[in-house]
Amino acid sequence: MDALLDPLKNPVTYAIPFFVLSILVELAALKWLDHDDDLTGYEAKDARTSLVMGAISLFFSLALKVGSFLVYTVVFVHLALWELPTDTWWYWVVLVVGVDLSFYVTHRFVHRVNIGWAAHQAHHSSEHMNFATALRQKWNPWFEFVFWLPLPFLGFAPWTIYVAFGLNLIYQFFTHTELVGKLPRPVELVMNTPSHHRVHHGSDPEYLDKNYAGILIVWDRMFGTFVEERQRPTYGLTEPVETYNIIKLQYGDYAQIARNVRAATSWRDRLGYLFGPPGWQPGPRPA
Repeated sequence: MDALLDPLKNPVTYAIPFFVLSILVELAALKWLDHDDDLTGYEAKDARTSLVMGAISLFFSLALKVGSFLVYTVVFVHLALWELPTDTWWYWVVLVVGVDLSFYVTHRFVHRVNIGWAAHQAHHSSEHMNFATALRQKWNPWFEFVFWLPLPFLGFAPWTIYVAFGLNLIYQFFTHTELVGKLPRPVELVMNTPSHHRVHHGSDPEYLDKNYAGILIVWDRMFGTFVEERQRPTYGLTEPVETYNIIKLQYGDYAQIARNVRAATSWRDRLGYLFGPPGWQPGPRPA
């Protein structure tokens, strides 16, 4: 537990200076280099909102780590099918791939199930695509606990799961930009790239709920959720939130779900508001 709580043993800690430097470089490039005038760039209030949301999310992520670590340790010690050796190179390769697959499944869940989307939509609420948007993180990461649970069962040491997920998040940071076009085809074929992730942040009908990848775009290609970037996406939510209030951005959808559930007249409708897709509404009653 001491190692888990030590920020110096978290790869994200070492990445923070590079995050800051990347934002400064992107700002400079947008200001002084030739580029497409249609780029969304930075807007002061939007970027500030993203940075504040990202800073506060660190506390919620820590709470998730502490709670899940205790459960994962019990599973790993008493229920794991076997114990894999952490001092081998293949362990880390398999773990990084396993965590990436878990991220894909989690990410797809929070896009397709309303109570998950209520947590995740905050990350998509910006109408800008830049490195600051990458830091616009949710404060409700609790679903990740469930989707990582198979990993300690399979013999992966709990502390290593957090290291691998930290590396996953670092990689994803660099996919949030409009200044990088399409990369060489072999890279685009296998890896999640800025082009692929721009699609994911698009609110255009053809881009909705696509490209859930963290590091490897192969999951989207395998499971039918891949779409290539054809034209510049329109970023943000299908219904713009039009606020910089971080409480509304993080909990506004939860409040709406609570109102809908309270007003519902049947358990079917209550469950639909919770576990149906985003925007779910009761259908007409049979005559």
